[in-house]
Amino acid sequence: MNQLVSGLAPMHPGELLREDILPALNKPKAEIARLIEVSRQTLYDILAEKQDVTPTMALRIGKLTGTAPEMWVNMQRNFDLRVQSVRDADIIARIPTLEAA
Repeated sequence: MNQLVSGLAPMHPGELLREDILPALNKPKAEIARLIEVSRQTLYDILAEKQDVTPTMALRIGKLTGTAPEMWVNMQRNFDLRVQSVRDADIIARIPTLEAA
């Protein structure tokens, strides 16, 4: 996992699936894709971190793995926020923080 600005970057949910979850399930990726009713390409894109885990996908992965779908959605959200905060760091730095009068 890369460090982006400071500290460790949040993990893309596809990385967790690829590195920890799927090996523990001991099933071929094609079978996993079939079980969650998506194409192999869709699953491969998530595992390669090329595609986001949507709420629909989070529900499917959660059911398959016995985990909370919220975990998968939150992982994706945290990853997206971190990536975007790095991309927009210069812009964000220029925006003042206002206080209510």
